[in-house]
Formats: sequence, C-alpha cells, structure tokens
Amino acid sequence: MIIDMHVHSSASDDAAADVEAYLKWIRFLRKNHQIDGLVLTEHRQYGEETDYAGLAEQYEILILQGAEAETDWGHVLLYGAGEELARRFDLRSPHLKAVELIQEAHRCGGIAVPAHPGRRNIGLCDYEEQLDGISEIRVVEALNGSSKSAENLRAQELAARRGYFGIGGSDAHYVSSIGSCLTRFDFPVRGMDDLVAALRQGRCRPIRLEEAKRQA
Repeated sequence: MIIDMHVHSSASDDAAADVEAYLKWIRFLRKNHQIDGLVLTEHRQYGEETDYAGLAEQYEILILQGAEAETDWGHVLLYGAGEELARRFDLRSPHLKAVELIQEAHRCGGIAVPAHPGRRNIGLCDYEEQLDGISEIRVVEALNGSSKSAENLRAQELAARRGYFGIGGSDAHYVSSIGSCLTRFDFPVRGMDDLVAALRQGRCRPIRLEEAKRQA
C-alpha cells in the first residue's frame, strides 16, 4: 500500500489546493502509478471537523487526517491521538516543546514523526545532540518532496545513525506536487490505527513517485 504522508490543503495558511483538486490529480497519476491514500497534515491543526468520507468513496482513496506541529526542535508530523493531543496542547502555538509532544503522542496511542529533519532551523538534525534517551522517536521523514536533495540526504544520514525508520511525503502545498514522495507499507492500511501500528513497527519505507510506477 502506498500513501502520501504529508499533504497540505487550503486549510493550511500557506497552501493553495483544495482536497478534491488533489484527488483529481491523483486520479490522473493513477493511470501509471499506484497511490492508495494520503494524510492531510495541516499546519498547527488537526482539522478533524471536516469529513472527507464522501470524497474518499467517490475517488476510491484513503484519506486520513494528522497535523504538522511547530516545536523547539522543528516541525513534527502527528498521526493518531488527535482529540487527546488537541486537548493537551495548543497546536496553534509555534513554540511547543518537542519532547513533551513526542512523548505524549506515544503515550496516547499515536506517533510523532519529525518532518523534513534535514532542513536548517526547522529540522531535527540541528538538535541531534539532545536526542539521547528519547526512545519515542522511531520514525523520521526521510524523503520530503519539497526539500532539497542535500536536506533529504542529511535526514537519511540521521536515520541511519540513530536507527530510525523512514517515511516519505510530498509536503504538497500545490496540486502538481502531490505524490512526489510517498511511503510504501507492507500491509493494508485501513485507517489511522493501522497507520500508527505500521509506523511503530517500522513496516514502512520512503519512495519516490517513479518507484510507484505500475508494471506494464
């Protein structure tokens, strides 16, 4: 199963695409590529008040909702435990404490995944010397479609040093970016619980769109 794990719609303050526009583009990409789902990770919000079940059925695609939070260790993707984390943290704040958020996400049954860790100032690599003893970090975004090659390499080197699993996401803010980087899971993901379980177990790997090309 192949999912884009990092997508921003017009609900984020710096993105221009609505969700259905993404789905139409994915339908076009699916002529030659396998893309089974996407996770909306809006900036500083979960956005779970919006129901995408109708669109998911219409376009025959899995649509899940996470969030992208801003912390003192850079940006963090949140999957699962949305209601609990929204109660415990003001996700609108750009100054959340990374350790508290990461550990609480794990305790509540979700998972926090550092986003684009290779980017300067907003990525985990800049804070590596503080990571010892933080066992709740198991996965990082090793391929980000909006990052430079050197930034993705830096993220992959961090993952290799630390023994982290990796995911891929387009970090799409515009329609044509969707699907540029993806995550391949080795078993079906039917909902957020499956997604979190797969991430915790490391049953995932980052790929680029060309690696999702259908066999002739």
